[in-house]
Amino acid sequence: MKRPLLAITGCALFSTLLLSGCATPLSGPRRGSKDHTYIAYWPPVDGAKTRVAVKDLIDMQGVVTTAGSQFFAKTRKPAASDAACLRGMRGGNVQIVGRTNLTELAVGVTGINDYFGTPRNPVTANGRRIPGGSSSGSAAAVANGTADIAIGTDTAGSIRVPAACCGIVGLKTTFGLVPIDGVYPISPRHLDTVGPMAKDVAHTAQGMDLLKPGFAGRYRAAVAAKPSAGMIRVGRLRVRGTSEKVDRAVDDALARTGFKVVELGGDFQKWWTQAQTDGNTIAAASAWLTNRRLLIAPGVTARTKAIITLGLVESQTRYAGALKRQAAWQGTLRVVFKNVDFIALPTLQTLPPKLPFFGLSAAFEALVLVSQNTVAVNYAGNPALAVPIPVDDEHVLVSSLQLVGPRLSEAALLNAGRLVEASGVRRE
Repeated sequence: MKRPLLAITGCALFSTLLLSGCATPLSGPRRGSKDHTYIAYWPPVDGAKTRVAVKDLIDMQGVVTTAGSQFFAKTRKPAASDAACLRGMRGGNVQIVGRTNLTELAVGVTGINDYFGTPRNPVTANGRRIPGGSSSGSAAAVANGTADIAIGTDTAGSIRVPAACCGIVGLKTTFGLVPIDGVYPISPRHLDTVGPMAKDVAHTAQGMDLLKPGFAGRYRAAVAAKPSAGMIRVGRLRVRGTSEKVDRAVDDALARTGFKVVELGGDFQKWWTQAQTDGNTIAAASAWLTNRRLLIAPGVTARTKAIITLGLVESQTRYAGALKRQAAWQGTLRVVFKNVDFIALPTLQTLPPKLPFFGLSAAFEALVLVSQNTVAVNYAGNPALAVPIPVDDEHVLVSSLQLVGPRLSEAALLNAGRLVEASGVRRE
């Protein structure tokens, strides 16, 4: 019997970390901001402008792109030009206020950074829960009010997971829609995307318009086409292992919004589970193929090197098979979207876990990896929206609803998210 990928991931990561020194510190020298949200922060000089924070994985002319790594911070030269996705953010009513922190090389899901420090999650008690990764600083910048819009990247959930942890909105865009030239890669041929994050849907749509000028008109058209939730049919996907309170929060949000909800059956659940496995395989193998040269680089942490090394196994064993199954998974989704407008499920199967007090262990990283419901969407190339919803919990106020749409349905997804907000399900 084949062992599940996630079990292999946890065991391999655990073994590698034991050999390389095991736990690592949770914070390093402070850079940019005291709460570790920013690697570089430039206070706004014009309060009338829209404040935009940019993940330090995306090139900005004249600034070193660190990718959250001490090695790159000390050895890379400033970028010669802006990344293609930033063309709409120069001048006008926009001011870039900072370079946001992230998981080193964007290969982790917790949001922890051992060198620049871990961004504080501003919406959980004492900030002691993970901010989510890898776009941890981008989510924290929006949640703590220092940015109106943040730009993140999403390879396996790196926009939606931190959005879920920090109680904000995050949009994973259709693969290929937003150019990734000038973005430090993980899986540029298969998974990498750039997208906006904001406190609400309106600002997320504004961020999308900055990334793709002219999007605002498509969003207005989507709102006009389906102004009420009763016109939208949603397929509810239930994922084994989800906590009861998170599932209940999703069901309550869908019901109060007024969507037409239909249950997606066991056959689709099996397809989804396989897609999660295959997407994780491609992400891990791609991280190896992109970063293997850094295994001998000074300043790259043992934990990051362990994750990169895991991808070697995946690239040699499961990578080719996962790529072959991709077209079939895309075809399965096309069939589903003939009957529903969107698929609804939790972004995370649990509430954000607390940060460990004594360093990051392999078991903790694997715990967060297992809880994400995001990578199957990257594997398909489809867009998805993470929207905060209230949850009945003493310490965490919000969970996250993920809506998955057909290719190029970003405007319609944001309209659906607008209706979730308008229903009053969001709790401040």
